[in-house]
This record gives sequence, C-alpha cells and structure tokens, in this order.
Amino acid sequence: MRLFDAHLHVVDPAFPLVPNQGFVPEPFTVADYRARVAGLDVVGGAVVSGSFQAFDQTYLLAALERLGPGFVGVTQLPADVPDAEVLRLDAAGVRAVRVNLRRGGSAPAADLDRLARRVHELAGWHTELYVDARDLAELAPVLHALPQVSVDHLGLHAHGLPDLLRLVETGAVVKATGFGRVELDVADTVRQVLAVDPRALVTGTDLPSTRARRPFTDADLDLLVAAVPEEHRDAVLELNARRLYRLPA
Repeated sequence: MRLFDAHLHVVDPAFPLVPNQGFVPEPFTVADYRARVAGLDVVGGAVVSGSFQAFDQTYLLAALERLGPGFVGVTQLPADVPDAEVLRLDAAGVRAVRVNLRRGGSAPAADLDRLARRVHELAGWHTELYVDARDLAELAPVLHALPQVSVDHLGLHAHGLPDLLRLVETGAVVKATGFGRVELDVADTVRQVLAVDPRALVTGTDLPSTRARRPFTDADLDLLVAAVPEEHRDAVLELNARRLYRLPA
C-alpha cells in the first residue's frame, strides 16, 4: 500500500521548542521518523507544525530538506506575516497554514478568515484546522466561505460529525489521523465522509502522536483500509493528498 503520510510531526531539539501548557515533547527527528515507517511504503508526506513550535520555521525548512522530494510543509504563521515570507516558504515546499484551535500556538480564531484568504491568494495554500468538531457550528459562517480547509483527526468527536459532514459538502478535506486521540467510531466516520465525497479523505500517521492517549500503530492503517471500499483505497491512501498539496500524481 503506497502511503502519502498527510500528517506527521518532526520534533528536533536542535531548533526552538516552546512549552505549550507546560508540555514539551520528546525528540522525534527525521531519522526517527524514517526508522519508524521503514516497514511502510511511504512515498511522501506533510510535516505539520505543532503547538510547541509556534511560529518557528527553521525546524520545518531543515526537515523538508532532509526528507527530500515528495514531502511538503504545513506551518503556523501570524496574521501579519509579510507577503515575502509566505512566498519564501512556498518556494521551500510549504503548502498550507495551520490554525490550532485546540492547543494554541498558532494564529487565533479571530484571525482565521483574514489569514486563510491571504495565504490562498498569495500562494494557493489551504488552511488546516486542529479543532474539535463540536466547535464547527460556531465557526461555520467563516469556514464554509473559505477557499479550502482541512480538518485534523476526523474532527476528534462523534458529536460534531454532522457539522463536519456539512463542511465536507462544501469541499473540505478530512484527515484520517490520530486514532489514539479520537472519541468516535473510526470506521463509521470514515465511511460517512466517503459517502459525502470520496475525494475528501486523506491518511496520515500523526507520528509521534504527542499527547495522544495511545500512539499510532500499523494496525491503524489496517483498520482504515478495511473501512474503505477497494475502489477508493488508492485515493484515500495517496492520491487525495497529492491533490490537496498540489503534487503530481
């Protein structure tokens, strides 16, 4: 199974780390990532900035250089980031901005609309949200009008699934990631997203699974594959993510 790992973190203590709610993760370098996924057919991925990295870009650019072609970045930026900085990051392989509404460390919700529109107009980036789906109803007037958004970890909670599916109807992408974080039936949620739009689901490991109740296991991929009809598996495991991150098939 070829896998585009649409959600991974690199934690390299050689670069700045910012305590988030008193938490600083253990190291998980590019070498650690490669060793962990050596038994998987990973053909690319998205390195996602965490709350503990705030607006630091040095770790991300170094990670992308080490990982090489096929890997892109998802970063956190303040709403007043200069245009030139967005374009510099885009040239280095960054393809999206993350707004972390659950943990903080990113631009706040008040800046979401302005920031999302700016980076899309400047560089074609989409916006990735770490958000509890139970909060999507309140955000709906903003989110439904944005050019492109994605939601991490299946929206985290079953009670927000109807609002998540309404967002998928308007073109949002959902990440089937972080199964050790969620409070929902993974297989059922995956099937419901696919029923709305088979192009809307992407897959990732969420390694190293910081602060999750349990870390990613290879069995998570087996669970996902069993839930996805065969005709959609290549799309869910690889091709949908390539489309999202504007990479060649």
